[in-house]
Amino acid sequence: MSRPRRAGTESEGFVLIDTHVHLYHDRYDEDRADVLLRARDAGVRVLLLPAIDVASVGEAVALSEDNEGLYAMSAIHPSDTREATDEDFGAVRRYCAHARVRAVGESGLDYYWDRSFDEVQQDFLRRHIRLAIETGLPLVLHNREAGSDLIRILREERALSTAPERLRGVFHCFSGPRDLIEPIAELGFHFGLGGLVTFKNAGVAELVEEIPRDRILLETDGPFLAPAPHRGSRNEPAYLVHIAEAVAARLRLSLADVEEMTSSNAAGLFGIEVPPEPSRGDRSIEESP
Repeated sequence: MSRPRRAGTESEGFVLIDTHVHLYHDRYDEDRADVLLRARDAGVRVLLLPAIDVASVGEAVALSEDNEGLYAMSAIHPSDTREATDEDFGAVRRYCAHARVRAVGESGLDYYWDRSFDEVQQDFLRRHIRLAIETGLPLVLHNREAGSDLIRILREERALSTAPERLRGVFHCFSGPRDLIEPIAELGFHFGLGGLVTFKNAGVAELVEEIPRDRILLETDGPFLAPAPHRGSRNEPAYLVHIAEAVAARLRLSLADVEEMTSSNAAGLFGIEVPPEPSRGDRSIEESP
């Protein structure tokens, strides 16, 4: 597989942060080390790994302990809350104290597949919101056909909190609609832009210019939602370059400007210092001191 990189001398010395990739997924089991090498070669220096259940939190933490530049999240995905227990959430809470865990995620609401346990999803969402406020960690949210309820619940929990200023985070895989942009920004949340921004008929690229630039993050959501020109194949962090290029085109910025802007945004939200730019012959992912 070819490794995405910029042409000529510009292929060296740039930094990207993939803020959402399920690197523990079994679709990476056969070549995970090569996936990381391709990410490094493409300039993707930091990866954040969202969890979907307690087991995946442990897997994400283990990967982050074994690989510099990787960080984990802790949460129960809304689709997995149907069978989740109080003990599961207790484990999520305990993992939030781990030094490699930098967010509560991914939580949220998913009304696409099954509406029979909406109340359970909403209960766990409220638990995750309160946990994020309690720990001071950003909250990473999944939203599928549930935007109005997500905004409503976030506002309700913020109003109830004694520390509402601590509520912040990201709407991962932002896909619109347009009328969500203002309330998301007003709540202090960021927008995770992924492969959808490269799809011609998804309607996401047209929204990029309306999103505050200091709230834009880049993500792959690997192994899902591969960007063009890899649409339909397994996604991986190296493909983040294509997403950055699409954002740069919509904002009429250079790729370097988008890299600097989005890495700065991610570093500020997740409490990670942007690592030094790799020099020729040094393509390893390094954790900042």
